Amino acid sequence: MQSLCFPPLHFPATALRRRIIPTSVVRSARAELREDNDPLLQSAVDSASLRLRETNRTEPLFIDPYAACFLPPSTNKELNIPEQQHYCLATKFIDDKLLQTAKRIDGLKQVVLFTDGMDTRPYRLNWPASTMIFDVSPQKVFDIASDKLQGVGARIPKGCMFFHIPVESGDIEQSLRSKGFSGNRPSIWAMQGLPLESQPSFEAILSTIGSLAMNESYLIGELPTDITHQSDLKKWMEKLFMSNGFQVKIVSYEEIAESLGVVLHSQVNHDKIMYIAQQLRFSDDQMDKWRQEFERVEEDGDEQGFEEL
Repeated sequence: MQSLCFPPLHFPATALRRRIIPTSVVRSARAELREDNDPLLQSAVDSASLRLRETNRTEPLFIDPYAACFLPPSTNKELNIPEQQHYCLATKFIDDKLLQTAKRIDGLKQVVLFTDGMDTRPYRLNWPASTMIFDVSPQKVFDIASDKLQGVGARIPKGCMFFHIPVESGDIEQSLRSKGFSGNRPSIWAMQGLPLESQPSFEAILSTIGSLAMNESYLIGELPTDITHQSDLKKWMEKLFMSNGFQVKIVSYEEIAESLGVVLHSQVNHDKIMYIAQQLRFSDDQMDKWRQEFERVEEDGDEQGFEEL
């Protein structure tokens, strides 16, 4: 059995080549968004804008070759360096942890991403073969993003499978199962960008993950601080995660920046908090399997005892 301790927070240096996105791509007619007043859509576009700016830096933390296709010609958001830094540090952290964990899993891997609908991880990350990727996000935003990604030739890595789960489905657990997710296989979960309306909405999603995630599975993500007004956020998170079987560790943006050799322009991010958590208990599927095996052993024992009599 793998150790229940958290893996060291190590970020291997990777050689990234700078890729400048042509202006013509950014101004593509396919990138025009007509629902400018939709807050979910605008939030997703804003995040894509931050990824594009990071991609076009001289020494980017990551490359997103698809971010530009989401941006309309009218995009003119002023550069906010602290906002971009924290978002991109979190993106790099989640990217690395997802791939590091996936590569340690033998056989079929299950990755569940809770996103804003414009997450390009299924396309831009080098997923190992036999990876099932599930994207849980708003249907409307996802439909627009899918059309634009198809238009620029984005493809899921060979040997991998991709499924979308509308966050509006009402029963995320059942929707994941219907697409082939199994709680008897290892899984990795990530949450970044998913619109959360309140503390109960986050608690409900965490409960779903706790029921589905196999023992020793990982959950990585960002929690918006504006959905909760806890006086001691760390203590509340530890209690909430443990009630769903997870041991949680809060990760500071300073810690991530230091490991990457990045100088933070603003040391504190009041908008979000980063975390990584590991499942310590069995999933519902594992418990069902254990009960079935226990009942089978008991029945075999009763039959043998009857024969002896």
